[in-house]
Amino acid sequence: MSQDIFVVIEHLRGEVAEISYVMLAGARQLSQSSGGNVTAILLGHNAQGLTGNLAADKALYVDHAALAEFTSDAYITALAGPIREHAPRAVIFGHSSIGMDIASGLSAKLGLPIVASCRSFTAEGKFVSQICGGKIMAEGDLPGPTALVTMVPGGYKAEQGQSAQPPAVTTVPAPTLEGLRVALKQYIEPDTSDVDITKEAMLVSVGRGIQNKDNIGLANELAEALGCAVSASRPVVDQGWMPTTRLIGKSGKRVKPKIYLALGISGAPEHVEGMADSNVIIAINTDQNAPIFTVAKYGATIDMFDLLPVLTEKVKQAK
Repeated sequence: MSQDIFVVIEHLRGEVAEISYVMLAGARQLSQSSGGNVTAILLGHNAQGLTGNLAADKALYVDHAALAEFTSDAYITALAGPIREHAPRAVIFGHSSIGMDIASGLSAKLGLPIVASCRSFTAEGKFVSQICGGKIMAEGDLPGPTALVTMVPGGYKAEQGQSAQPPAVTTVPAPTLEGLRVALKQYIEPDTSDVDITKEAMLVSVGRGIQNKDNIGLANELAEALGCAVSASRPVVDQGWMPTTRLIGKSGKRVKPKIYLALGISGAPEHVEGMADSNVIIAINTDQNAPIFTVAKYGATIDMFDLLPVLTEKVKQAK
């Protein structure tokens, strides 16, 4: 078994996912305690150029037409060989639909343990994971011999996982990838007629604490006064109170506004993944233990229904 840390790079349609850079930053810290190197693993087809800004000591690249787009069968088959051969101390995946799919499949295939929802690593090499929707942080030693780790955003900045110096790339022959059970047929593009929340400089975002659809009008009034748009967390969209084009999080959009005002949002990892890189996060939640306060720069436990009418009026007066 080596002490190297492997990072499985997520990418979609020619772009490296931000969670990949977060994972690389975490891997760098973990490698300082393990004494090993950080190795990025990139699966794809004609995609070697995606290694250009990865903050890794080296990269393993597997090229095959069946890896051009993500399917769990192909990725699990392609990753099993390098993991068996190198036996790294840890293999890090994104705590995303892609990463969790691969990690769980590899755990079953290779008989390796999984550490889920890891947010960061300590100087001693312990993992720190978010549980109970992010309200509790669990710390422990990585199991052996090789630990599969799914990482959530919030512990590191994406910029920490980027480098101007590209890693040395070694091409690894692809295994036989025939008879796969799943294949990508097409991408279904979302509706683009609504406002693009990824381009907004400021967002007023509502969560479960908004209570009902009628109360969203209060957020709309504030957003109109501020000249920005309203976005939402998963529970609000699932209720049909707002369209999916306004959804922020792992299953929605990733945004980086200058100001992100979170109203009644608990701050579950799935939501934080989509907004953690906002310049300034302001959280309003009556639960002082809500995980959103761990990523917010400013926060208040005031009832939003008392705050919103007053705040909207003050903004109008300031204009």
